[in-house]
Amino acid sequence: MENNRIAIGLDIGTTKIVAMIGRENEYGKIEVLGIGKAKSLGVKRGVVNNITQTIQSIQQAVEEAENVSGLKIDTVTVGIAGHHIRSIHHSDYITRQDAEEVIDEKDIENLINQVHKLVMLPGEEIIHVLPQEFKVDSQADVSEPIGMYGGRLEANFHVVVGQVSQIKNIGRCVTNSGLGLSAITLEPLASAEAVLSHEEKEAGVALIDIGGGTTDLAIFKDGIIRHTAVIPFGGNVITEDIKEGFSIIEKQAELLKVKFGSAWPGENKDNEIVSIPGLRGREPKEITLKSLSQVIHARITEIIEQVYLEIKNYGHDTQNGKLIAGIVLTGGGAQVKHLKQLVEYITGMDTRIGYPNEHLAGGSDESLSSPVFATAVGLLMEGLEKMPKQQPAAPEEPVFEKIEQKKEETIAAHQEEPEIMEEPKTVKQPKQKVNKKSWLDKFTSGLKDFLNEAE
Repeated sequence: MENNRIAIGLDIGTTKIVAMIGRENEYGKIEVLGIGKAKSLGVKRGVVNNITQTIQSIQQAVEEAENVSGLKIDTVTVGIAGHHIRSIHHSDYITRQDAEEVIDEKDIENLINQVHKLVMLPGEEIIHVLPQEFKVDSQADVSEPIGMYGGRLEANFHVVVGQVSQIKNIGRCVTNSGLGLSAITLEPLASAEAVLSHEEKEAGVALIDIGGGTTDLAIFKDGIIRHTAVIPFGGNVITEDIKEGFSIIEKQAELLKVKFGSAWPGENKDNEIVSIPGLRGREPKEITLKSLSQVIHARITEIIEQVYLEIKNYGHDTQNGKLIAGIVLTGGGAQVKHLKQLVEYITGMDTRIGYPNEHLAGGSDESLSSPVFATAVGLLMEGLEKMPKQQPAAPEEPVFEKIEQKKEETIAAHQEEPEIMEEPKTVKQPKQKVNKKSWLDKFTSGLKDFLNEAE
């Protein structure tokens, strides 16, 4: 039964494009059936700047994943990121016509639709409106207003804004690659799903995803996304600094960064030297690891200081005691040695490296648990979450049904057992779970509408 529920996550990054095919096993863990990688040639700082090259890279990654898994990919869950995405905070309210009626989903929808009417800068659109705390009349800090009485419904919102043209470009690259869009989600949210625990989101945590072109920040508190930001620097800038600083080619600079780089220069001694082969018979170059680490340290310090400034500006620093779980680092840039220690030194906050291995099934390829694949694993998880569940057999469901029925219906239900076993399949729905995910469903449909407008 579970084998039929297969999803595909497509991570379109600045340095690489990853297609990951997987399914959920009987223990709720992710079995990766195939993975394909391709160098990302048409994306810069999370934004598509060459449609043709991006399509070719997507097709290459998808083809590799199909060959490994033996499956044909039709639709994908794709991530949206880039420096064009920003967030704002907004408060709004509605006055209900009948305060004697309880607040329902329609009232929440009306309030969200009102926020969608906010005037944005030219070329920008509201991608999504995420409700945070609600206020019903004079009662503040309401997490779930549905079912309450009140005449005035108010809420604080986290509003995600982006350039519609960039979102449409991503969608066009996917569709022109011969694929369908099953879902679209913000990449920082996908990474968070893969590496953060529910306890961390409740306690308060800052996720820092250091990618090739950008560094994404997502702040969670009380289980809700509170703030997002994009810093327009990533691992590629570090590579560029090494390349220019030592007059070597990009491939050598990347290899130096990954194999010998450290964010903490004090860890290296002056006599530790690495030799770089010269081009076309030229003399090899000798680089001390200490000087290499000094270049990396300077750029990473700049990135982390900008992220920390964003955290402090939003008021979620360690001095306020709001982010109890501290910082979680993920993405390809999180692999630099001693980065954890540097971040703790700069911010004074507890820090750990976020690996997606918690959600992967036992026996998975060890390389998949790397922070590099955090976003791809998160997108795969999102794709599986979107898929319709298998028909539940659930023998206990008649009990829940009986609780909600009248006394006479309950007695009748006991007499006709075959009908009892059929009814829960349509009547019993995990309503709480739907409410929890409803904002992401609306987000996906909203982005699909944006894409359709281009037709």
